[in-house]
Amino acid sequence: MARRLFFLLGLANSFLLILIFIIRGRHLSFIESYGWIYLLLAIPAIYVFYRVQSDQKATQYRIFLGLFLFYLLVEGLLDFAFKTDFRANWAVLGPYIALYNAMNYGFIVMPWKDSRKQGILMLALFILQLLVNYSTH
Repeated sequence: MARRLFFLLGLANSFLLILIFIIRGRHLSFIESYGWIYLLLAIPAIYVFYRVQSDQKATQYRIFLGLFLFYLLVEGLLDFAFKTDFRANWAVLGPYIALYNAMNYGFIVMPWKDSRKQGILMLALFILQLLVNYSTH
């Protein structure tokens, strides 16, 4: 059950990021006003974090969920609390991109261990995230 929830959380994360990147291209002010909704993924992430206790790979799931929650925290602080233009500062942007990639890596490799189809789907969604993100910046 926890593995399925983790996979569904990864799907929700990917689809929301793709949607945010698409909207951002033409309606940045909308994302600046309502992008915080993405941060609500912390609620199911915390739930899954506690549900994976009984899983044999609980430590791995918790590490990746912890990375995801930390990413949401950093995203929330930089974009919505401090409202800083950190993407123009390489000293902040570099670690942010590394965290973004680590978070996505977890959502790819953990489902891949259970199902090659799920892993390929998550990898394809990550590649789509990158393409849409690149095309709107």
